[in-house]
Amino acid sequence: MQNIAWWHDFRFSNGVMHVKKTGAAVPIEWGVIGDTATWLGYHLCIEALRLKTPAKGPKIWFTPDRPRPWYLIWPVMHLAGLRVVHTPQEADIAFFFEDLTHSPIPTPPTALPMINGACGNAAKSQVAEIFEQVFTRALEIDPTRYEGAFVEKSELNGAHDGQIHHNPCAAQPGRVYQRLIDNLADDGCVEDLRCPTVGGEIPLVFIKRRPKDQRFANMNTQVHLVEPAQVFTDSERAQIKAFCQAMQLDWGGIDVLRDRRDGQIWIVDVNKTDMGPPIRLPLKDKLKASHILAQTLKNYISQRLEGHLHHDGHSV
Repeated sequence: MQNIAWWHDFRFSNGVMHVKKTGAAVPIEWGVIGDTATWLGYHLCIEALRLKTPAKGPKIWFTPDRPRPWYLIWPVMHLAGLRVVHTPQEADIAFFFEDLTHSPIPTPPTALPMINGACGNAAKSQVAEIFEQVFTRALEIDPTRYEGAFVEKSELNGAHDGQIHHNPCAAQPGRVYQRLIDNLADDGCVEDLRCPTVGGEIPLVFIKRRPKDQRFANMNTQVHLVEPAQVFTDSERAQIKAFCQAMQLDWGGIDVLRDRRDGQIWIVDVNKTDMGPPIRLPLKDKLKASHILAQTLKNYISQRLEGHLHHDGHSV
C-alpha cells in the first residue's frame, strides 16, 4: 500500500475534477467551492479533537488503500483512538478499503481478522439481489415488460445518473432497472435515509432531503441527524442487519427509501467506502455523529478481536 499525497487522487481538466480511481467527474462550481469550505471547517475541528484523543486503541492496517480525510472512516477511526499502521505484521485488525464497485477479495498475508474482507461486490444489481433474498420482494424489474414508472441507473457507485422511464424500454449493458420508490415528502422534497452501519447495526441515520427534480443529484438542501428508532421499527432494523450480513458488509453506508404509498422500506444502494458526514448536516451534528460512530466502531473492533482470540484458542 503506497502512501501518496491525497491530491494525486485527482486530475483537473477544463473546470472539472476527475477522480482517477473511480472515474467520477465533479464540475468545479461555486456550490462545490462552498461545500469544500464547509468540509474544511469540520475537518479542522476533527484535527483538533484528534490531537486530544490518545491513540491507544487497536492497530489497524488498511489495504489496498488508506482512506483519505473525506471518507467517513477517517474521522471515526481517529476519534476511536485507533492506530493506523503500515504493514499487516504490525496490525491487530485489517480493513479492506477499496473504492471500486467490484473488487477482488484480498488474501491477508497474516491471520488477521478483516473488516469488509468478504464484501467485494457493491454493484446495484448485487444490492437488489440480496435485498430480494432478505426482504422477499423484488426491487429490480424487467424494463421491456414493466408497466409503470421505473428507474434506470448505472451499476457503478457514485454515478448519480438515474433517470425515470414511464414506458418499457430495451435494457442496456452496464445499467440496472428498478421500480421507482415514491419517497416524496409533503413539501415536495424527496427523502433518503442514509444509514451508516457497523457490524449490521445502525447507530444513527442521516435524513437527506432535496427537491424532487434533483432526485438523483449528489447534493442535499437539508440533512437531519436522527436516532434509528425514529425512522425504523425493530423488525425493519433486524431485516437491515440481516441484509448487511448477507452482503458481508461490516462497515459502510446504505441508502434506504420509504415508499409513501405502502410504507415499506427499500435498500437501493450500498457504499463500503462512504464519505461523510453529509455536508449539509450542521457542524454540531457532524461532530455528534462522528463521536457516536467512533464509539460503535471501537466496540465492534473489540468484539471482533475477542472473538478472534477465542477462535484461535488463545483465550478462554
